[in-house]
Amino acid sequence: MTSPQPNLPPELRPDHPAPAHPSRKTLLWETLVSGAVIAVGAAMAYGAKDIPSEAGYGGVGANFLPWMVAIALMVCGALLLREARTGGYRNMEEAEGDERPDWMGFVWVSAGLLLNAALIEHIGFILSCALTYVLAVQGLKRAFGKPHDTWLTDTIAGVVLAAPVFWLFTKFLAINLPGLTASGWI
Repeated sequence: MTSPQPNLPPELRPDHPAPAHPSRKTLLWETLVSGAVIAVGAAMAYGAKDIPSEAGYGGVGANFLPWMVAIALMVCGALLLREARTGGYRNMEEAEGDERPDWMGFVWVSAGLLLNAALIEHIGFILSCALTYVLAVQGLKRAFGKPHDTWLTDTIAGVVLAAPVFWLFTKFLAINLPGLTASGWI
């Protein structure tokens, strides 16, 4: 059994497809996405500068993680921008499904996130995160055309995922998260 001409560069091998040449519109969108990632990182860095840096648990301050995320986003955005400006994003798999966005799926996921922010102080961390999970799963199932009559299963899974996170943060790490009851267990 022989391999197809191993000494040839990959672009000349018969089993290697020719690189795609993206359109100007695609390159423009890829550049805009790259710039948006850099802008989000810069906005996070701007917000992180106001977070106090006094050392806390483990010797790092409260601003450590926001700064790390901001820097990582800006580095990723710069790498994406380099790719976009030198021929487009490479080695991307073809997207499955419809080329148009599924706005109803977006609405379901967005509603879950917004309701979490609005209700977390009123119904507690566990229930608000479970609600977010349920709405996000429903939106994603609808977007992919899957059966979405699994409300009870999704609710149970959301509570099962959110409860240990709540208890880990409140009981073991002593980080205050809003609870439903004064006992701090729900």
